[in-house]
Amino acid sequence: MSTLNLQQEYKNLTILNSPIVKREITQLRDKNTSPEFFRAAVKRLSIILAIEVSLKFKMQEIEIETPLEKTTGFRLLQEIILVPILRAGLGMVNGFLEVIPDAKVGHIGMERNEKTLEPNSYYFKIPSTKENTKIIILDPMLATGGSVTAAITKMKNNGISDFTFASLVAAPEGIKRVFEKHPDIELFTTALDRGLNEKGYILPGLGDAGDRTFGTL
Repeated sequence: MSTLNLQQEYKNLTILNSPIVKREITQLRDKNTSPEFFRAAVKRLSIILAIEVSLKFKMQEIEIETPLEKTTGFRLLQEIILVPILRAGLGMVNGFLEVIPDAKVGHIGMERNEKTLEPNSYYFKIPSTKENTKIIILDPMLATGGSVTAAITKMKNNGISDFTFASLVAAPEGIKRVFEKHPDIELFTTALDRGLNEKGYILPGLGDAGDRTFGTL
């Protein structure tokens, strides 16, 4: 399915398409990119994603004083919690914190069963949430969609309702699965790829984002 068709079908889907994004994605795809430069490209793309995601944040007007007079300013109305899916999602955290420095950070561990392609949860720890808390789930790769849908379900069971998911590369199969399970989520990605191979890996993709980030190939 084309980018246009997917975006028409799923109104909560945003696919970034700027020249800078395309340049950084190319850097990530190149098998010769070293872990150092891979991490740097992930951070730059995460900053761009964070800016796009923040456009939908709720704001509250406040009164402040400049050195010359009183004026109207703004502050975030919601508490923001970043939740990277371990371990590849860790590479996106610093970029988001550059844009949202007052965000808190939780962690959720999901490990894919290579036979069933379904996720197993092995770690879950997030800060306490308020009524209007927004959760931003971070994972560079949206492949089958199993990990993120399981993560959202787990957090919904803990009383959280406002979710955004940010990825670098996504497959149509993963996007469809996320919206089928959680149609209320906002989903952002910087590249829509062709699809999945028989092992559930994204094509053309960029390999294993966790291994390439941490040099564990």
